[in-house]
Amino acid sequence: MLKKDLRSQYAKLREKLSLQALNSASLVLTNKLLDLPIWDLHFYHIFLQIEEKKEVNTSFLLSVLQGKDKNIVIPKIEGRSELRHFLLTDNTVLKKNSWNVPEPVAGLEVPVEKIDVVFMPLLAFDKSGNRLGYGKGFYDNFLRQCRPDVIKIGLSLFEAEEAIPELQESDIPMNYCVTPKETYIF
Repeated sequence: MLKKDLRSQYAKLREKLSLQALNSASLVLTNKLLDLPIWDLHFYHIFLQIEEKKEVNTSFLLSVLQGKDKNIVIPKIEGRSELRHFLLTDNTVLKKNSWNVPEPVAGLEVPVEKIDVVFMPLLAFDKSGNRLGYGKGFYDNFLRQCRPDVIKIGLSLFEAEEAIPELQESDIPMNYCVTPKETYIF
């Protein structure tokens, strides 16, 4: 199966989810994240859910991070495939961009080298830790700029594929992927 076919398949699976099922799965997934050995670090990069695409609801994870008094970093899309990274504070104003991604209007920019953990959106992933995103390259470009020891964690509503086809050298594998049913370690 080609990447475009996998993207279509998983987009359709998401469409079928009710809001209650999505939120329930997201909460279970968030609770599983508490078992990972990542909570003694400082800067946590998290995506904000695109509600229209029924992505993992990261509001539960945001609450955990805030409760643990962590520095929360959120992305803002710049140009064709770049991200800038801003500290999420009580004063951060969010606005949806043309893709319905909530992002900061302005704020305190965080250098990429400060980021310790990256929680990543994805459509699908495989048993080797490869993720399939929307195909724009934002996260692969971002991860190439991160420190080599940054912890990369995918959040998925569905289980692993055997293999993601058409891998490229620029694709960066994850360290973990957490689903409502399982925690994959790569």
